[in-house]
Amino acid sequence: MKNTIESGLFGLAIGDALGVPVEFQSRVYLKQNPVTEMFGFGTHHQPIGTWSDDSSLAFCLAESLCSGYDLNDIAKNFIKWYRGDLWTPHGQVFDIGIATRHAILNIAKGHQPDLCGGFSESDNGNGSLMRILPLVFYLQKENDIEIIYKKVKEVSSITHAHFRSVFACFIYVVYCLEILKDKDKFEAYKNTQETVFEFLKSKSFNPAETHLFDRILKNDISKYQENEIHSSGYVLHSLEASFWCFLNSDSYEETVLKAVNLGEDTDTTGAIAGGLAGIYYGIEAIPQKWIDNLARTNDIKDLAQRFEIKYK
Repeated sequence: MKNTIESGLFGLAIGDALGVPVEFQSRVYLKQNPVTEMFGFGTHHQPIGTWSDDSSLAFCLAESLCSGYDLNDIAKNFIKWYRGDLWTPHGQVFDIGIATRHAILNIAKGHQPDLCGGFSESDNGNGSLMRILPLVFYLQKENDIEIIYKKVKEVSSITHAHFRSVFACFIYVVYCLEILKDKDKFEAYKNTQETVFEFLKSKSFNPAETHLFDRILKNDISKYQENEIHSSGYVLHSLEASFWCFLNSDSYEETVLKAVNLGEDTDTTGAIAGGLAGIYYGIEAIPQKWIDNLARTNDIKDLAQRFEIKYK
């Protein structure tokens, strides 16, 4: 995999940074004032190229995986980030989800990491989906779908433990793993549907929950109209929106701009779609000016290299 980890990490962070200045803006507003370039300030008053908690927590996960898989260590990195000591763009945290903050406070109290995330139906924000991408690279040689699901469940559950969040992360990871096999994105999507269906056959998950994923798993999410795609902070919306943007675009740039211009949770839709597009199109397909403008570009390159050495 040539520079796939670097492509994924930059793909995620640039999608995130493109969305930060317009987070919470409506789709109507962005139709009239579309994001076409990376810029600064806006919603969070951050300089150009600033990424949010999405990338920070993904980098914290990648940092931990550079030393192997250790749930306690991943959780400790999240605390370090929260204190401003690890993987912030400029030394302080300016954006954090309610569920993630609550989970980090549980970690700090010494609770078992995979019991720190919320288990209730209201705990289904996109806070674990936005940071799950690095786990793909750790799992890329794993052929046992049961192990893949188990690891995804553990890592998601640090902040988001409800089945819906876990299953959204699982579908995303399976799709990324298919893309890493050098498949066309539509073929990879079809294979993802088949793989997840096969996995579900031996499970007794609540059908009311699994049916929520029908638009992605039974139908073709790319065929929906834009007004049927939502871009809130709800995990299912984020999963659908990221797949939709990726499948309906022909380049990295088109994917992330489409994602950001859906409005609302712009940084996270940009990050999740950007991770997919990054690993599919490669680092060379990401506009160099965006890489140059990104906060801590050299540190991200260094992280990617260390991760690559560990898992090549």
